[in-house]
Amino acid sequence: MNKMKIACRKLSFQVLLLLFAGVIITCCQPENQKDQKRPNVIVILADDQGWGDLSIQGNTNLSTPNVDRLATDGARLQHFFVAPVCSPTRAEFLTGRYSQRLGVTYIDHGQERMNLGEVTIANLFKDAGYATGAFGKWHNGASYPYHPTGRGFDQTYGMIEGSWANYFSPLLDSCGKVVKGDGFIADDFTNRAMDFIETNKDNPFFCYIPYNTPHTPLQVPDEYWNRFKDKEIVMRHHYKEERDDYTRAVLAMCENIDWNVGRLMKQLDDLGLTENTIVVYFSDNGPNFYRWIDGLRDRKASTNEGGVRVPMFMRWPGHIQAGKSIPQISSAIDLLPTLADLAGISSSVPDSVDGISLAPLLTGDPTNWEERIIINAWRGKVSVRNQQFRLDHQGNLYDMENDPGQNIIVNDTHPAVLSELSDAANSFRSDVMSIQFPPRPHTIGHPDSRYNNLPVGLAKFEGGIERSNRWTNCSFLTKWSSTNDRITYDVDVQGEGTFEAALYYTCPPADVGSLIKLSVNGNTVEARVTKGHDPPLTGMENDRVKRTESYEKDWIVLEMGTINLVPGSGTLTIQALEIPGKSVLDMHTLTLTRTRD
Repeated sequence: MNKMKIACRKLSFQVLLLLFAGVIITCCQPENQKDQKRPNVIVILADDQGWGDLSIQGNTNLSTPNVDRLATDGARLQHFFVAPVCSPTRAEFLTGRYSQRLGVTYIDHGQERMNLGEVTIANLFKDAGYATGAFGKWHNGASYPYHPTGRGFDQTYGMIEGSWANYFSPLLDSCGKVVKGDGFIADDFTNRAMDFIETNKDNPFFCYIPYNTPHTPLQVPDEYWNRFKDKEIVMRHHYKEERDDYTRAVLAMCENIDWNVGRLMKQLDDLGLTENTIVVYFSDNGPNFYRWIDGLRDRKASTNEGGVRVPMFMRWPGHIQAGKSIPQISSAIDLLPTLADLAGISSSVPDSVDGISLAPLLTGDPTNWEERIIINAWRGKVSVRNQQFRLDHQGNLYDMENDPGQNIIVNDTHPAVLSELSDAANSFRSDVMSIQFPPRPHTIGHPDSRYNNLPVGLAKFEGGIERSNRWTNCSFLTKWSSTNDRITYDVDVQGEGTFEAALYYTCPPADVGSLIKLSVNGNTVEARVTKGHDPPLTGMENDRVKRTESYEKDWIVLEMGTINLVPGSGTLTIQALEIPGKSVLDMHTLTLTRTRD
């Protein structure tokens, strides 16, 4: 009986503790979330859209009323900074950490991949019960667990590499599986995102829409091109000569993005989700070509203001004051802690993030906001920004409040600031940029993923084989004509299993018959090319301006058969054993699909 009383007392005490804990959680929960579900989040990321590529920024060359409305209905972060190029910015948004900490040191050859083990914004929201989806340009790793499905996203659709050769119904990636797109690529991404929102309208969702436009190649539907093809460019770059045809094509692509943003916002209205959805809009770097940028210096790939300052708007009706202008400096690294804070899940944010929550700026009017610095670095060049000054990678200091175009060096008149920002740059070089990352093979065979997609942009090759273009993303391999030629991937097989191997290829009918061997760590599969398929290069018919990237082909699939894989690092090799014609084939992608046995 005494034991029963003691047990009852313990149980009663535990119940009281749980009740008390519930009171604490309720009291600590943001006031605006006590009586409603957590807010949905939509993050829209444009690709190569510069500071001046929106009408709300003062550019009269185009009209972007839907994106502009995000600013007028929400907040404009006037000094928002990103990395100088695309994959580092995406990694910094996803993790809240500088890309140099993540192993993201370039835009291809596997150097666009974030270290495994990094906590992403999708991980945080998924763990909090959100449905998570990504629809667009990923550019942070092709194979699982580098694939977005390995980074916290439930549903994914889009392009895995950094650029694409065709924007009209191209081959795309759907949760790791190669599929054919449907229509113009930005419209297609938006359609998939809208399907995701419709499916999850009754539950909180996190929807990431990283467009790949207005990145080259410059392709856009006629409806938008016809608005600009004969239009006079009135507002121009302030000191660099620009190509009007490039500018017209980019602006047409920006108006297409605007139309898609309008569709998304209308869907939120129609579903009654507007009031409870945070919408974020920004770009990944400065403009890809010289065009009007409101006097800022330089463009994409530069650590100067024009390369890293981008438009940034955030709307949440009833929580973020409409038309609010935020002058404090901020960065892509701030979005993870900020959105987690606004959603009431900030306790899950890792201590390792470099960013800070901007929620006090967005939802209040803090008077004690602390001075901070933001680092912009790329290819060994480090620039440091505080609220008033920028130290460029050459050690020159500029007063950005009075000289936003970085025209007047003020080293002599502000020696204390020069010393402080120089110390910050040197510390970043020594503490962060000095981090050495070991070579990371391409992962295949992970037990949590059925699909493995290895585009040839990730491959090495030897002999007479050539790449179709010096830009590796979405290129293909050609001039394969010898049994001594090799195509290889450094791989880490992460799980045992049987996989169906397939090559996406073209081959002239006269060259049909080559015998191809694929081998991984002693296991092999062989297949003969039995079908000819020699389509012309394509893509140029949709270009508004002659491109510098690779053209595309209409690829078909060579089913090679099954191969057994065992865990371990090694080399995946593709070679020809017999070549009856002049060449073997042109190759675009290798896929390995786990069988269902």
